[in-house]
Amino acid sequence: MKKLSLAFSLALGLSPLATAQAEETVTVYKSPTCGCCSDWVRHMEDNGFEVNAINTQQINQIKADAGVPQGLASCHTAFVGDYIIEGHVPASDIRRLLAEAPAARGLSVPGMPAGSPGMEMGDRQDPYTVMLFNEAGQTQPFAQHP
Repeated sequence: MKKLSLAFSLALGLSPLATAQAEETVTVYKSPTCGCCSDWVRHMEDNGFEVNAINTQQINQIKADAGVPQGLASCHTAFVGDYIIEGHVPASDIRRLLAEAPAARGLSVPGMPAGSPGMEMGDRQDPYTVMLFNEAGQTQPFAQHP
């Protein structure tokens, strides 16, 4: 798995120091008005991650520049270690991804399923699949949630 290139990191507004620290910190790009994105940030912090949340109006450009496959898009895009995290991925799945370190580009929870972290709606829990994706946009299930 490749590290973020210096040019890509700078394009995302990350300094070289921030890139070096990226394996310990989740950097999330989100709309300043998105409440569910803020709730996902809280979920990550509650689960021991340090989160650098960056509000932007350019989220679609960030997704495109990062190579997030269109069918996997959600409302926010995050980076941790060498990986892209797209959407409402549970912290436990991110920890597993980092521990197993598969040759992949990242994880995605496409759309915004009810009951996923940041999308809590009382007792409603829609089943959803966390997808692992590679540089070519190929996917495979990584985790299934009720």
